[in-house]
Amino acid sequence: MFGRSGDLRQLDAALRGADLHPALVPEAVKLTLVNLMKDRWSDEPPPQAYPTVALLFGFCIAGPDAFERANGHERRLEAERRMDAALEAGDSFDAQIVLMTMHAKLINPELVERYGLSAD
Repeated sequence: MFGRSGDLRQLDAALRGADLHPALVPEAVKLTLVNLMKDRWSDEPPPQAYPTVALLFGFCIAGPDAFERANGHERRLEAERRMDAALEAGDSFDAQIVLMTMHAKLINPELVERYGLSAD
């Protein structure tokens, strides 16, 4: 009854699946991710949405090389494509994930330099 919400349990599992231990992510950041997802889907976020969110979020934190070592080359390419598209679109769901990671000061410095990111 007073346990962890189903949304946060699903996010934690998805983060583990992206080789990011949930304990390394502040609770406020996880709550923000879940709220972004709830804003994105009018109903509850579908179960398959959690791994896709965790993929981009994990890439933003780990950076390209560490992410590839843990998740493989194809998943790195997928994350890079999404990152490119997010930065091009500017106001997409993926762009919100990237921006939130920047504001939380969790974004990998290599990505900040590569993409010329700033939160101004």
